[in-house]
Amino acid sequence: MSITIFILITLYFTAKIDCLKYRYDYAYHPEIEGWLKQNIIPATWHQARLRCHLEGAELASPIDNGFLKTLKGRSQIPTWTGVHSFFSKGDYSSIEGVPLLRMPISWAPGEPDNHEDKEQCIIMMPNGTFADVCCDEMFPYICFRKKSTSVSVNVACGTVDSRYAYETRTGSCYKFHDHAQTWNRAYMTCEAEGAHLAIMDTAAETQVLKEIISEHPKTKIYGAKYDHVLVGFHDWGDAGVWTTIHGQSIEDLVHTGVINWASGEPNSGTFNGLGQSCGSIRSDGDLYNFWCHVPAAFICEKTQLSLENEGNN
Repeated sequence: MSITIFILITLYFTAKIDCLKYRYDYAYHPEIEGWLKQNIIPATWHQARLRCHLEGAELASPIDNGFLKTLKGRSQIPTWTGVHSFFSKGDYSSIEGVPLLRMPISWAPGEPDNHEDKEQCIIMMPNGTFADVCCDEMFPYICFRKKSTSVSVNVACGTVDSRYAYETRTGSCYKFHDHAQTWNRAYMTCEAEGAHLAIMDTAAETQVLKEIISEHPKTKIYGAKYDHVLVGFHDWGDAGVWTTIHGQSIEDLVHTGVINWASGEPNSGTFNGLGQSCGSIRSDGDLYNFWCHVPAAFICEKTQLSLENEGNN
């Protein structure tokens, strides 16, 4: 049975997360009944929390002895925990709401010290002790996804996100984000979801994206000033040389009739002194250059297998 037929059969069905698999970059740990992902690239606490959240997980915290033992075994360098006092200084809890005083935490010598009254986030040291630090410092982090049989899997799109919809004309799944973001935040959001900013590399895909946009009028988009929708095109800092985020030449796509620049585009309009280096489309399906720092709606695109191990396909 071909993968296309399989997708069509399962398009309107869901399955439960009852196996030991969440996505290829998470590993299951039975002792904590969930999956962990170690992120070695340092980030601020808020960036780490956001990335875990967008992946359908939470920033991991030592909420009990089992978690503490598992987290200690995975980190050889200082690592963020999900413990914070972001909402009220001194009132520490995990992202899940577990108070700090209920956690089996041993403080490093001299900690906590709330240096200069600016330390509202907690890190775990390699020896399993803890310290309070400024949330804007940069550390690696670990995301946690709790196993649950109540969460439905979007089988057709290979994700737990029900907002992705499979499109037979392209073989891809799409999600329209109606909370406006800057282009860079939109790019990161799609990547965290196991997708990428949508790319129109066939005429059929251009038509599909036009139809998706027509279903989402600007009046229903939160925080958008313009009716543009961000997609995966960029000039990569080389003004006038436009490609997709996967390196395809826009000039070649235009030449073959896959996509067209809108009348007068690309132009050199500025907003607060900044030029237009990012790609967008509107309901006409034509390509516009747009300001990277101006929030707009966006569309993510993924395949059914994008969150699977390549070796298991």
